[in-house]
Amino acid sequence: MADIICKEKMSLVEKLGVHIEKREQLAPVAARILSYTILTGKKGCTFEDMVNILCASKSTISTHLNHLQDLNKIEYFTKTGDRKKYFIINKDMVVHHVDNLMNEWKEVRELHQEIRTYKETVNSQNTGDDSEKFDLNFHNDYIKFLDEATASIEILRTKLTDDKFEI
Repeated sequence: MADIICKEKMSLVEKLGVHIEKREQLAPVAARILSYTILTGKKGCTFEDMVNILCASKSTISTHLNHLQDLNKIEYFTKTGDRKKYFIINKDMVVHHVDNLMNEWKEVRELHQEIRTYKETVNSQNTGDDSEKFDLNFHNDYIKFLDEATASIEILRTKLTDDKFEI
């Protein structure tokens, strides 16, 4: 069973790594470190774990760990009596990602509102054939979707900023 979970985890590390690499514009190894850290969870992963599991050199892992820390994407904790650092996801990184999504959606919403307003104006001046009028359903539905998505993610953001909520 442990082998199956390990294979699933590594498959997900790769898939998530590719996604993060594109989305966050990170180097491939940095993206794999971040995805591995995400999938390891709150127990944290050590430098040695990453060198062994990600099959990268110590210097490569070290360079990318430092870069990810500089970007505030990961942080570490130590355990009493243990000299190792245990790397975990920085919760603020997730909040920042959510904030970026909400800002992007707000901009898109405003653009669709402007387009809808323009089309309404054109429609009101067109006293001719109704077949030439703009259909506003797409913009109405899309604005409604963005409002609902934003409301939902605001709930998630509130939970993320609660100290008791864990990722």
